[in-house]
Amino acid sequence: MKTFYELQEGLYDPNIFKAFFLAGGPGSGKSYVAGRTMGGHGLKSVNADEAFEYLLKQAGLSLKMPPEQQEPRDVVRGRAKDITKARQANYLEGRLGVVIDGTGKDANKILGQKSGLEELGYDTYMVFVNTSLDVALQRNAERARSVAEPIVVKSWKDVQANIGKFSNMFRAGFIVVDNNDAGEDILKEVEKRVRGLLRKKVKNTRAQSWMAAELARKQRK
Repeated sequence: MKTFYELQEGLYDPNIFKAFFLAGGPGSGKSYVAGRTMGGHGLKSVNADEAFEYLLKQAGLSLKMPPEQQEPRDVVRGRAKDITKARQANYLEGRLGVVIDGTGKDANKILGQKSGLEELGYDTYMVFVNTSLDVALQRNAERARSVAEPIVVKSWKDVQANIGKFSNMFRAGFIVVDNNDAGEDILKEVEKRVRGLLRKKVKNTRAQSWMAAELARKQRK
């Protein structure tokens, strides 16, 4: 029979019931910032783009998104979304710590996701990766999987318009990273803040009730 400490180890892992939204438009450098500030903490990544890019390569489709491949690409995108949705459901069933990776162009969608996670017991936060439009356009042009320039411009404007909304939505859990040319000092400071949030005891009372019930259930086995 497991000891009380062994039963607690999984339930009271620092990542349990912690959800970070990662926001930033194409060319913002989200992946790099996420790897440097949230990587190595055991958080599970929920990112449809990762699955999409992998499946594009498997299907022999170009990462440059040519218009003549629109139809087969849409099929691949749908598969990527299904895979990501199933993966997220699996993570949330175990109440594992997650990073929800997106652009942040749809504030209402994020508000809905945030509310759903909090209903499950999660504490929610956001890391917003910000850049100038010029930097976003330059980085997008240099990426293996680039998107059309007008899409980058529209996405950048949509995301910028939501900064105030996200600040009000996440309050003390809202972290902005100026990634025009983020140096080591900035990345270390953000990683320190992320680490601090992960170490904090979960505030959501639903989480505390769930953990108590799970611990009691495990002790009965």
